[in-house]
Amino acid sequence: MHLNMKLIIQIPCYNEADSLPITVADLPTKIEGIDIIETLIINDGSKDQTLKVAKSLGINHIVNFRGNRGLAKAFEAGINECLRQGADIIVNTDADNQYYGPDIAKLVAPIVRGEADVVVGDRQTNKIKHFSGMKKLLQKAGSYAVRRLSKTDIQDAVSGFRAFSRETAMKLNIVTDFSYTIENIIQLGYLKVKIISVPIRTNSKLRDSRLFKSIPSFIRLQLTTLLRVYSNYKSLKFFTVAGILIMIPGIIGFFRFIYFYLTVGGEGHIQSLIFSTVLLNVGFLVVIFGLIADLVTTNRKLLEKILEHNKKDQWEKKS
Repeated sequence: MHLNMKLIIQIPCYNEADSLPITVADLPTKIEGIDIIETLIINDGSKDQTLKVAKSLGINHIVNFRGNRGLAKAFEAGINECLRQGADIIVNTDADNQYYGPDIAKLVAPIVRGEADVVVGDRQTNKIKHFSGMKKLLQKAGSYAVRRLSKTDIQDAVSGFRAFSRETAMKLNIVTDFSYTIENIIQLGYLKVKIISVPIRTNSKLRDSRLFKSIPSFIRLQLTTLLRVYSNYKSLKFFTVAGILIMIPGIIGFFRFIYFYLTVGGEGHIQSLIFSTVLLNVGFLVVIFGLIADLVTTNRKLLEKILEHNKKDQWEKKS
């Protein structure tokens, strides 16, 4: 454990001039095991007075985007700035005051004790009154899928209320544009980082979510993120399974043609042979793509290690 343990609480903001003061006022000023608590705002191209309000609140650090880049890019920029500013622990929270600020102490405690590298706040969505039944069901199903793919035990996979140790934050690399939450868990799960959940409280809703326009849009974007991130880390398995699924009907069709050829003759069934041949060829090509993607994944892992070492060289704290 470092002397003068520093926590930086980062808050991505897009047009949050009204809610930001409420969110900041809810943040803790003292936490056991933490010597220094600072705040960081990522102003994601806000068109209102968010930047002016942040300055008036005495925020310690501000990252300012001239245009809107999206939540994933804002999160990544915040993490890098927190590392640059010497944070030992980084907590990410939302500017809409969704999360109960004093529960930040619950997030950082396992990291301070050396029991975890990442702590994700479990909102216990079944208890949130303003969540619709459909939203609760989607959250439960999505978190289950992420647990299976990442081999972790995270209860609330899309919760943005999470804490990272400095060492783990160095490993983070964001490639998706929509949301970092799922990508973080899958990436760090395959890196064998210790990730745990802790139950946290939520505040009353101040406004509707701006992250997605509709439930179908949310499902589409989250599924795309899941498939993209999983295929990045398990490319050979992903493409091999996909290839076999494509080849199975081709194999069935091929034996169907053989059966008819040996019993009543192949006349009239040649289209089955052609269709089966196409499926077998496509499936075989998909498996080949998997082999190529696996080589790309190996290179990605090497690049991630290089990036991590570069970050440590740039921002490692002096003892």
